[in-house]
Amino acid sequence: MKEILILNGAARQNGNTKKLVDAFVHGAEGVGNHVTEFYLQDMEIGGCRGCGACSKSNLSPNNPCIQNDDMTKIYSAFAKADVVVFASPVYFWSITGTLKTVADRLYAELRCLGYSKFPREGILIMTAGGSDYSQAVSWYRHYSTNLGWTNLGEILGSNKISQAEKIGSSIK
Repeated sequence: MKEILILNGAARQNGNTKKLVDAFVHGAEGVGNHVTEFYLQDMEIGGCRGCGACSKSNLSPNNPCIQNDDMTKIYSAFAKADVVVFASPVYFWSITGTLKTVADRLYAELRCLGYSKFPREGILIMTAGGSDYSQAVSWYRHYSTNLGWTNLGEILGSNKISQAEKIGSSIK
């Protein structure tokens, strides 16, 4: 059994991204995994201030940033996660700003725990009104590669329900 963290950056809580996330969760939980999902749009999360406090102080892994906002909930789940799922519709050729803000803020957790001690597996779930996922996929691949994570898959398109469930059920 693995701990799976889903960071859902969609603006519409019941839109196409959520349908893919639900299919993924159905598959993942069906084989015994534990899934924690955060719907980021409903959370109060400030952008990284670039202050460097996470690099200079002995902050806790449960709250490695000096900002006191909803990111503390994500830090706790992130520290336990084996698999991190980035879910987002394409906004202006990339991931949503909400998801990017959270990805930036994870820096504090990674600094606190140490990059090399933090190997993870990652998955990208994306929907779009068009067909160009290239910038978002490039961002995801660079993010996960630079952190030394294993890419378990990329689910690209609202019609990929069965693929989302299949990838979810393949995690053991």
